[in-house]
Amino acid sequence: MSSILPPKAPKKEKIIKQLGFTRTDPYAWLKDDNWQEVLSNPSKLKKEIKQYLEQENNYANKIMQQTKPLQNKLFLSLKSKLADKESSPELPDGSWIYYSRFEEGKEHKSFYRKSIHDFGEQLLIDPNIQASTIDYYKIGSVSHSPNHKYFAYIEDTQGSEIWHLKIKNLETGDVLPQSISPCSGSYCFSPCSQYIFWVYRDDQGRPTAIYRHHIATSQDTLVYKEKNSGFFINIERSLSNQWIYITANNHDTSEVWIISGQHPTHAAICFKKRRTGVFYKITDWNNHFIIYTNEDNAYNFKLMRLPIPNNLIQDKIERKNWQNWINHNPDIYLMEFKAFKNYFIRLERHEVNTKIIITNTNDENEIISGDEDAYFLSLDETLEYDTEWLRYSYQSPTTPRCWNRFHIPTGKKEIIKQQKIPCGYNSSLYKSKRIWAIANDGEKIPMTLTYRKDIELNGKNPTLLYGYGSYGYAIDPVFSITALNYIEQGWIYAIAHIRGGSEKGWNWFMEGRRFNKINTFTDFICCADYLVEQNYTQPKKIVADGRSAGGMVMGYIANERPDLFAAIIAVVPFVDILNTMSDITLPLTPPEWPEWGNPLKDSKAYQYIASYSPYDNIKEQDYPAILAMGGLTDPRVTYWEPSKWIAKLRDHNISSNPLLLKINMDSGHGGAAGRYTALKEAAFIQAFAISIIKKEL
Repeated sequence: MSSILPPKAPKKEKIIKQLGFTRTDPYAWLKDDNWQEVLSNPSKLKKEIKQYLEQENNYANKIMQQTKPLQNKLFLSLKSKLADKESSPELPDGSWIYYSRFEEGKEHKSFYRKSIHDFGEQLLIDPNIQASTIDYYKIGSVSHSPNHKYFAYIEDTQGSEIWHLKIKNLETGDVLPQSISPCSGSYCFSPCSQYIFWVYRDDQGRPTAIYRHHIATSQDTLVYKEKNSGFFINIERSLSNQWIYITANNHDTSEVWIISGQHPTHAAICFKKRRTGVFYKITDWNNHFIIYTNEDNAYNFKLMRLPIPNNLIQDKIERKNWQNWINHNPDIYLMEFKAFKNYFIRLERHEVNTKIIITNTNDENEIISGDEDAYFLSLDETLEYDTEWLRYSYQSPTTPRCWNRFHIPTGKKEIIKQQKIPCGYNSSLYKSKRIWAIANDGEKIPMTLTYRKDIELNGKNPTLLYGYGSYGYAIDPVFSITALNYIEQGWIYAIAHIRGGSEKGWNWFMEGRRFNKINTFTDFICCADYLVEQNYTQPKKIVADGRSAGGMVMGYIANERPDLFAAIIAVVPFVDILNTMSDITLPLTPPEWPEWGNPLKDSKAYQYIASYSPYDNIKEQDYPAILAMGGLTDPRVTYWEPSKWIAKLRDHNISSNPLLLKINMDSGHGGAAGRYTALKEAAFIQAFAISIIKKEL
C-alpha cells in the first residue's frame, strides 16, 4: 500500500429533485458554472477546480513514478512499430494526386499534392508549424475544390471541437483572410468550386444551420436551419458532383434535403419528411436516387431506388414512387455504400466480419471477402467517379493493414501499400480466433481473441478485455500496435463484441440501448466469466478497458463485479449518465435521449438510468485498481464526469487499490493530438495495467 495519500475532494451536497425523485450530488461543484467558456479558453477554469485537478494529476504522477522505466520501455516499443517517415496511399483525382506524409520526428502529418505531369510536389499544409506555437493543435478533415484551385481544412486549437474552417488558394499559396467559425466540422465545396457549404456550431455546441459561403466575396447565405436541438446535421457532395446532400438525424430518425450540384444557389428540397424511427440516406447512381433505409421493419437496412426525374418537384420523389432494389436480409447488416459511374459498392456485415459486394449496371455482383476467422474489410476513400478501380483495405488482429485496389472488369488485385512494422513482425507467431460467450438470456456473444502461439493456455494468462457497446458502433477486429504491445508480453488481447454495437446487425444495437441497456453491461461480465471458465485466464488477471461510452461499462462492472477484475481503465468515461441526460445545456444531451431515454420527462427512463448509472450506484466495497482519464476541453464527456466518479469512489472504497484520475489540461475527447504524445499516453495506460497485474502498484 502506497504511503502517498490521495487528494480528498470536499463534499458540497447538492439536492436534486426531479419527477418526484430526490438525489444528492456531493461533487456537483466540480462542474464549473462557466464550463462553456472553458472549452474555448481553459484559463477561465475556476481556481478551486483547477487546483483540485492539478492535485489529482500530481497524485497520479507520483503513484506512477516507479513505472517510469516501464513507461519508457513501452513507449519505445510502440514507437518501433511505427515508421518514422510514412506516406498515406496516393489518391488520384484527374490530373492531380493527393496524399499526406509523416516526416521523421514530427507529431503531425503534412498534406501534399503533385501533378501527374511532373515529379515535383506541392505542400498544402504543415500542421507542425502551427502546433509548435500552442499547447494543442489538430487538423480535422481536409478537402480540395473540384477545380483544384482551393484547399480547405478545419483546425481545432483547444481540443474542444470548435472548428475553424480555412481556405487556401493553391495558385497563389495564400490562406484566404476569412476564417469560417464556429464550424461543427462538416463542409463541402460546390461542384463549380465557387462556394463552400459549412455547418454552423451554436453557442451550446450544437450544429444548427448550414451556410453557403461565396469564396470570392466572403458572403454567407443561410441554406438550412435545424429547429430540433436533438438533431445533428451534416452536408456532403456526391461523388458524381450532381448533388449536394443535407442530412439531419438523431440516433433513430433522419431527413435528407437535396440541392442540385449544377445549381448550388437553388433552394434545398426535402427528399422525404422525417418520421420517428425511420432512418434513411441517399446517393445517386445509374440515373436513380439510391435510398438506404430501415423502413418497413428492414432493421438491417435495405436499398430502394427512384428514377431521377428531369423536373425535381416534390410529387415525383414521393415514397410511392420508390422501388425495392436490394432486399432486407435479417442475417446481414448493410453498413455503407459507394456509387461509381458504372459500379455500386456496398459493405455488409455478418457475425462481426465484413464483405464487399460490387454491382454493375446489369445488376451482376462480385464479392470480396476474407478467409481468416476474424478480419475486417473496409472501403477506402476514392476521389474519382468514373473509375474501374475499387480501393479497399484488409486487416486482421494478426495481419497488418493492406491497402489494395481491385480492377473490377478483370478481377485483378494490386497492393497499393502494406503497413510496415519497422522493428519486425512475424504473423505466424500469433493466433487470432473467434469464440462465443453465452449471455444471461442465452444469446451468443462474439469475442475476438489474439495471443502468442507459444503461451500456455493454463488459466493464468493476463488478459486485456476491451468493450464498447453503444450507438451501433462496432469494434472491428483490426490490427493494433497497442494490442501487439500487450500480446508480445504474453497477454491475451480480447474484444467483447457486446450488445449496443452492431457486430451482429442492427438488432444487436437495439438490444443494447435504452431500456435494454443492461444487456451491454451483463454481456461484458459474461465474456469475462467465459474467459475464466474456458481456462484462458482467472479472476484478478483481467484488466478491463473501455473508452467514452465504453467507460460506462467500466463503471458498471466496477460496482457489480469488482471481484472479477484486477484493474479497470476508463478513458473519457461516460459515468454520470443521470445528471448528464438531465442537463439540457450540454451539447449532446437532446440528441442522446433516443439512445438512453429522457429522465427529465419520463419517470420510467429516470428510474432505469438510475438503476445502472455508475456514479449513482457506487457502494461501500473493495474496488479494483482504476485509472480514469479525461480532457479539460472535452465537449462530449466533460472533465467533471471522471473527476466526480473517482472522488466518490475513493469515499466508498475499502480496498487499498489505487484509484487514479488523470485530466489532460490541454486536450479534449480524442486525447493528445500528436502521434508521439498519443503513444506516450498509451504507454502510461499500459504501464498501469502491467504493474497492477505484477502487483507492483
